[in-house]
Amino acid sequence: MKKEKAIVRDILPLLGGKDNITSLANCMTRLRLNVKNYEKVQLDELRNTENVLGVVEDETLQIVLGPGTAYKVATELSKTTGLSAGDAEDDHVAEDTKAKVQQRNKTPIKNFLKRIGNIFIPLIPALIASGLINGGASFAENAGVDPETTWLQILLVIGGGLFSFLSILVGWNTAREFGGTPALGAIAGILIINPELEQITLFGEQLVAGQGGIFAAILAAWVMAIFEKLVRKFVPGSLDVILTPFITVLVVGVATILVLQPIGGVISMVIQTGINGVLEIGGAFAGAVLAGTFLPLVMVGMHHGLTPIHLDFIENLGNTPLLPILAMAGGGQVGAAIAVYVKTKSQKLKNTVKGTLPVGFLGVGEPLLYGVTLPLGRPFITACLGSAVGGAFQAIMATGATGVGISGLSLIPLIDDGQYLSYFIGLVIAYAFGFIFTYLFGFKEEMVQNLEK
Repeated sequence: MKKEKAIVRDILPLLGGKDNITSLANCMTRLRLNVKNYEKVQLDELRNTENVLGVVEDETLQIVLGPGTAYKVATELSKTTGLSAGDAEDDHVAEDTKAKVQQRNKTPIKNFLKRIGNIFIPLIPALIASGLINGGASFAENAGVDPETTWLQILLVIGGGLFSFLSILVGWNTAREFGGTPALGAIAGILIINPELEQITLFGEQLVAGQGGIFAAILAAWVMAIFEKLVRKFVPGSLDVILTPFITVLVVGVATILVLQPIGGVISMVIQTGINGVLEIGGAFAGAVLAGTFLPLVMVGMHHGLTPIHLDFIENLGNTPLLPILAMAGGGQVGAAIAVYVKTKSQKLKNTVKGTLPVGFLGVGEPLLYGVTLPLGRPFITACLGSAVGGAFQAIMATGATGVGISGLSLIPLIDDGQYLSYFIGLVIAYAFGFIFTYLFGFKEEMVQNLEK
């Protein structure tokens, strides 16, 4: 029996059966489900099921399965339930369950980052593909390949296309996230980057295409969605399809050019100046704090909320100095997992480490997080400490990345200014200190007994 078939067979009864599932989707490492009755879900048994690396309770139930496996299980579960493996809609969640989860997670910052994450998570595969192609082309150019070479130019066109028009996709996803028409959100993104803006002089100043970047696109698309819903309340149903989009695009389009885009520019400048100031003043200490506290963000899925900051840095400065620092979180975790493997006598735990370690080296940290370090407890803390040492080194070396969506060894081709060795050394430092801290202070064999209960 194929692995994905076995997983579906094992987890389906624990989810309350196929009739209890209302919608399903997947990201790189997680199966995301909405259920009719949360009381039918056997969470403890689900967490202890073979091949399940972790379970996250949110407005959607998230089962951590690892890269590749999550997609295959979603496809198999789709065949079993008859549901399409698409975007999970929160409206299908039982109201009492949804209210409880929202109350538990009701913090403005967490809700905000979750919204931002929902905008960018669907874009991650495209960001990874484009970033790697761009990085490989840049690596070849740095190695001495003539930039006028046809194949290199083709690679740069393929890799750079997404980043040139990213505001359109961001506008689409933003409008959808806030209940608007995605195509109108895409128009908001187009307004931000339209080069025709530079032909317009307003109040004695020539307009600038791309001002505010990703932040302006999110802001404009959000206003587009809110205003569209407001207009729809007053437009007769028979004229809705004509008047609502017309009024929305006209009013918000003008507001975008006059107000929203400049506001987005200010937001972008403040964030960039603030982060650069923290790194310049705080130096190694700032790098250590950022890297050492990143795993908890990953744990609750809030790390995707930082994606627009990375992309804004890349759009305006050519690279993001933040990503190489945060990537050290995965390095510390890899080192901690290796220490656990060396010290433990549990063959089951050794097999879990062996199965999740390869993708950990490649920058996919959730399998190690939910399968090894977090369930054991203290190794999660020592992994964070190891990450902090690597983050301090990256801050000192001022490494930057030209793409997002990946970390670990996979990030090396995307490191800017030829600082590949500096980044790799920092990664090795994170591995080493994650291992040392965990081996000396972070793991005892009795922890495995708690893990296997």
